Amino acid sequence: MKQITVISGKGGTGKTVITASFAALAKNAVFVDCDVDAADLHLLLKPEIQETHEFRSGVTARIDKEACTECGACVDVCRFDAIQEFTVDPVSCEGCAVCSHVCPVNAIRMEENLSGHWFISTTKYGPMVHARLGIAEENSGKLVSQVRKIAHKVAEEKRLDYVIVDGPPGIGCPVIASLSGVDLALIVTEPTLSGIHDMERVADVAAHFTIPTGVVINKYDINLENSDAIQELCDKRNINVLARLPFSEDVVKAVVQGIPVVEFSKDGIVQQIAELWNKVGVL
Repeated sequence: MKQITVISGKGGTGKTVITASFAALAKNAVFVDCDVDAADLHLLLKPEIQETHEFRSGVTARIDKEACTECGACVDVCRFDAIQEFTVDPVSCEGCAVCSHVCPVNAIRMEENLSGHWFISTTKYGPMVHARLGIAEENSGKLVSQVRKIAHKVAEEKRLDYVIVDGPPGIGCPVIASLSGVDLALIVTEPTLSGIHDMERVADVAAHFTIPTGVVINKYDINLENSDAIQELCDKRNINVLARLPFSEDVVKAVVQGIPVVEFSKDGIVQQIAELWNKVGVL
């Protein structure tokens, strides 16, 4: 199978719109939403959840009131001021476990946190694996690795040809986890100064891991000068610009209706996205 991750250095470039279009165009694929901090691919693909699983990560201290002698040793060593009146504030606790080691009566235990959930779903286009990280929870990179692992397993079991990943924005741990071992990183950018800057950063990440990379300039016609600048930067880096997609109001209308744009419209941009998928599918 081929694994394709659609990424962007910044949010709002149209990454999810393109991923959803790929999902509608692909005939034999599993789809993965790796933007677990702010998942939105489900808004366009309308998955029906078949399996729900807990995601546990990190630990928080818990004090056994019956065993606690209130000696104050834990309060003295907690550098985060997470213990007040011998009760642990789960928001302030960093899970360092020092308090549990200094407690003379072993009244403190470290409990694993329920940080979110991941799901295996069905859509009209094929299976989908996605997740939801809890509010203010950490280790999103670990959750990304988990959903990708499950998606790979689903693809093997169903003998699917593609794993299409909607990656998170930025260059942090979740992005690295979504890029690991893929066959193509497709960077969706826009002709703005921030778009150019963040495209270069995420291209550096992909280059560091020697991942084949392509670029899509979305809404290229809102600033032709910046679009040409992106082309020049990609030429210098030996990165192929696979498509220049124009601004289209049909994209906005499709998002409002909650469907992939390739199902909403038959205008020029749909043909261009289909051509882009044909290029991506053979790389």
